[in-house]
Amino acid sequence: MSNSPEPVDRRLLGKKMSALRRTVLVSATQVVENTTRTMANERITEGIVRDYLREHETKGQLVEEQVTRDPVIALALTRASKQGSGGGRPEFIVTNEALWPDGAILFECKASADSHESARHKAGAPSTPADVSGCAVDGVLHYAKHVAKQRNVIAIAVSGEKKSKLRVSVYRYLKGADGAQPLLDRDGSAVDRLRSFAEYVEFFRFDPSVVDRSLDRLLAHTRDVHDFLRDYGKVTESEKPLVISAVLLALRHAPFRTAWRVAADEDLASELVQAVEKVAKKAISNTKRELMMAAYDFLTTHPELTKRTTIKIKGAPELNASPLRYLVQDIEREVLPFAESYPHFDVIGQFYAEFLRYTGGDGKGLGIVLTPRHLTELFVQIAQVSKKDTVLDPCAGTGGFLISAMVEMDRQAGDNDELKLEIRENQLIGIEQQPAMFALCVSNMVLRGDGRSNLHRGDCFDSKLQQQITQPKRGGMQRPTKGLINPPYSQEGAEQHELDFVKAMLDMLAPGGIGVAVVPMSCAIAQHPARKRLMDSHTLVAAMSLNDELFYPVGVVTCALVWRAHAAHDATNAPTWFGYWKDDGFVKIKHRGRVDFYNKWEAIRDGWLNDFRGMSEAPGRCVKRRVTTADEWCAEAYLETDYSALRKEAFEKVMREHALFVLGQNLGEDAHAEVE
Repeated sequence: MSNSPEPVDRRLLGKKMSALRRTVLVSATQVVENTTRTMANERITEGIVRDYLREHETKGQLVEEQVTRDPVIALALTRASKQGSGGGRPEFIVTNEALWPDGAILFECKASADSHESARHKAGAPSTPADVSGCAVDGVLHYAKHVAKQRNVIAIAVSGEKKSKLRVSVYRYLKGADGAQPLLDRDGSAVDRLRSFAEYVEFFRFDPSVVDRSLDRLLAHTRDVHDFLRDYGKVTESEKPLVISAVLLALRHAPFRTAWRVAADEDLASELVQAVEKVAKKAISNTKRELMMAAYDFLTTHPELTKRTTIKIKGAPELNASPLRYLVQDIEREVLPFAESYPHFDVIGQFYAEFLRYTGGDGKGLGIVLTPRHLTELFVQIAQVSKKDTVLDPCAGTGGFLISAMVEMDRQAGDNDELKLEIRENQLIGIEQQPAMFALCVSNMVLRGDGRSNLHRGDCFDSKLQQQITQPKRGGMQRPTKGLINPPYSQEGAEQHELDFVKAMLDMLAPGGIGVAVVPMSCAIAQHPARKRLMDSHTLVAAMSLNDELFYPVGVVTCALVWRAHAAHDATNAPTWFGYWKDDGFVKIKHRGRVDFYNKWEAIRDGWLNDFRGMSEAPGRCVKRRVTTADEWCAEAYLETDYSALRKEAFEKVMREHALFVLGQNLGEDAHAEVE
């Protein structure tokens, strides 16, 4: 039997090979045609997005396609390939150095709505490489995850070929966060259509979780800045906030912001001060500018700020530079974006307050206890500040009350830029006596576009200054109608009591104006001649007992007093409303101070305001009483006990505490008797 192979039919083999080639060629052609068709259809989607960005352009925006000149984003995308090798290429990368310096918007487009989001992502499961490559949502979040290691990101997935039937999903990816969340509109609903760059950024910035995270980062950073200024800058406690404000102001001067990197170390301080003066020159008069600039003189003569040294910061490469150069770079990168993103935050005041916490909490390092932001905002609501009011703070500090008033007036002004300019030029008035604090207050208002900075360096008891405020000569100026004050505490000297400062404010208000003051509880319960001076001229409308740790770590128990100007208290014969506002929902957190950790404040605030505006009476909460100078001005003296709120556990706790107190007293007396 033969083992040789059978002869091959070459003609039949040739026919089979030709058929196979035709099949492969047809399949390949179909793949190419399908891919080309898909790409062509995606070009339609991209064209819709491109046209929208062009038609709704935000000044300063830069739209780049697939590649970017931004070195930070470009480096992040080199590691963001959908296939696991090479770089990532989103359809659009949109940035705006002026409006959102620490953020970027990424777009990923798909032609079919069926490719908008994978079933796995929709179910909360991790996306596969095929999902990332084939679906808009999965793809753009893949890119965002890499870019968000260095920048805040808004990630936008768009699918569909018709404007009217587009599917749009928008996510916010916070810098350093573990994942993305839907971007929310102001009404709390998810953003699901194309918007302008400015609108996206507005939604991002005012998302409560974004604000909280950004503020947490700022607070954490103040500790680093404090330590750096102590260890490398060798500046005093009172100089530290001035350094911060000077750098923030100088960075508002475009030439300095562009050229500071190439300035010699020994010239940097003088160039910074020159930039501050140029920014201030556009906003305030010569006399006030000279007073303000005097506080910054130390910058050009300080021996350590401009001396090159080896800077070793944990987690960063070693650097040979002057402390001032490092600080300018740090503030530009870490603080300025927050200040520009959240103008309603008193950033300089926040640094000031945080620096105070590191002096040991005695208030001596910086000399003043600043009012917490949630309280400045509450006082604005209590005073019912409107866009028509002129607001006065005769002890302005860093300008916290004026900033909160400006924010509320701006909100009411809406899109009326002309009215907003009028508010800044004529409707905000501050007085500050301390030179350094005056400089901080002016810089704070200048940073917020205050057109004239109606801030006066002087004493609120000065009769000439009082006359200047009550009888303004400038065309648009009016006598103040609302006053807000946190006066200096425990001042020495005749008529320097906290209530004398309150009276000075009320005296400057127009008749019928409303003034709100936060003062030590001793003002409400201890007899003092200042009480009679106040009630002889003005009416005590309300008094609220505030949280005992409001100014933590400084130990002072306070209350809020609401007054109506130029109506003698006894003449009105009206009862005063008292509120027990002790529990504001804030708790102490290590390294953060008192914070609204459990998000209780908003509901508590609204409840308080409802009680106050309705002059309600409720056991354990609020009450009305007619009072005189001889009476106590606090809720605790008049409130009825709300027995419905008593619990067995609370009763037992009080009894145990009382028993321990009595036992301690008895033990103390026995020990004293033995010694005798």
